[in-house]
Amino acid sequence: MKAIIKKLLLGKTTKAEKPEFNPIEKRIQNIKSIWNNDHQDDNGLEKIVRLILSSSQLLFPGIYIKYFARKKGIEYQDLALDFYVLLKVIFPILILTNGWQNHYWLICILIYVFLETIFYIPTLIFASDLFSKPRSYRRSMLLLFFNYLEIAFAYAVFYSCDHYLNKPFAHWFDAIYFSLVTSSSIGYGDFYPVTVIGKFLVSTQALLFLFFIVLFLNFFSTKIKAKGYFDHENQNQL
Repeated sequence: MKAIIKKLLLGKTTKAEKPEFNPIEKRIQNIKSIWNNDHQDDNGLEKIVRLILSSSQLLFPGIYIKYFARKKGIEYQDLALDFYVLLKVIFPILILTNGWQNHYWLICILIYVFLETIFYIPTLIFASDLFSKPRSYRRSMLLLFFNYLEIAFAYAVFYSCDHYLNKPFAHWFDAIYFSLVTSSSIGYGDFYPVTVIGKFLVSTQALLFLFFIVLFLNFFSTKIKAKGYFDHENQNQL
């Protein structure tokens, strides 16, 4: 059973040589590379934004999870990050279903991991000068989908923290419903913001998902090169 679970979660493990630099050292090198213009001749606002994005990763737990999990192998690093992303998706649902919105320390933790995702996604595109391409762009797309859910569920918690809308939510899922409707820019009119904070949340979510869909998903979708079983079959026949 242990071997089956290991095969399911880790797949085909590789025995590659230990990398010269760990994820933290690699990130620091990346910051230095942006500062020294080693890979891109940027300046001004662009360079400042890239430095902020790259440096921000040292403030969040994701890179340190990679650091400790990488010691056992690249597959363990990927698995640890998968569980971490799933945990961040489940966390706001637990807050909603248990009515923990009044526990402000939980909301602070939610905002903290929420900001990690907000900074991490553009960092992949704009500020990863020294990092090689991922082992699987399909995996990156799948994780982006879970990031999408995480952000939507986090906004659902934010909407339910106070009376920001025209009426209170009758059920915890109403908050998720309103968040998903807002992110898709549909707007049925049954819920709508009536306070400044509510309007701010709706506006930022709409802008965030516009950039998420148009920019981030488009970037990764163009990187995927589909290759199925029939391609392998055709190669064997040649």
